[in-house]
Amino acid sequence: MADPGRSEARVIPVLLADDETLVRAALATMLDLEDDIEVVAHVDSGAELTRLWQRRIDGGEPPAVALVDLQMPGRDGIETATDLLEIDRDAAILVVTSHGRPGYLKRALEAGVRGFLPKTTPATTLADAIRTAHDGGRYVDPQLAAEAISAGDSLLTPREADVLEYALDGAGIEQIARRAHLSPGTTRNYLSSAMAKLGASNRYEAALKARNLGWV
Repeated sequence: MADPGRSEARVIPVLLADDETLVRAALATMLDLEDDIEVVAHVDSGAELTRLWQRRIDGGEPPAVALVDLQMPGRDGIETATDLLEIDRDAAILVVTSHGRPGYLKRALEAGVRGFLPKTTPATTLADAIRTAHDGGRYVDPQLAAEAISAGDSLLTPREADVLEYALDGAGIEQIARRAHLSPGTTRNYLSSAMAKLGASNRYEAALKARNLGWV
């Protein structure tokens, strides 16, 4: 609920989606400390966020900012952003992630999101990014942007990069599949494709090559 002490001039509604309950609750609590930002709802999936956004549009409520985790079961953050933009072409969407790779950044910007930030972003920076997005601007974490430029164009799809990253510590197929929210069969397919692109004989070798190229 809005704090009576908040400025009446402008309070930015935020809808938050993250499948990790503790992270979601912490973000909501942190953002609610800002005088001009109010987390009006936080949910655990992109599908639920999309339903809430549609209800706001149907009810004629004021424009909000969507803060979306990149990796969620079902519709991931970028797919969720695409769904929201189909409902509302002016939707202000920020993607937050623990996986700030060049492929994801480029895909997110191509989808039309207004911001892309790591989960390690300071609270003040995240709040400023929300304000910027609400006002129609964009915010991309400078370090992620620099890494995207230096890494060049990756041959890997975002999902191939995902499974390779999870293979770096020697994890087996089942463990990689659980971490990436994929089936074992789909995980094998992504790994095989990535290995072929990198000319690697096994998934660990492919993961090391991709890491050295800055692709994971």
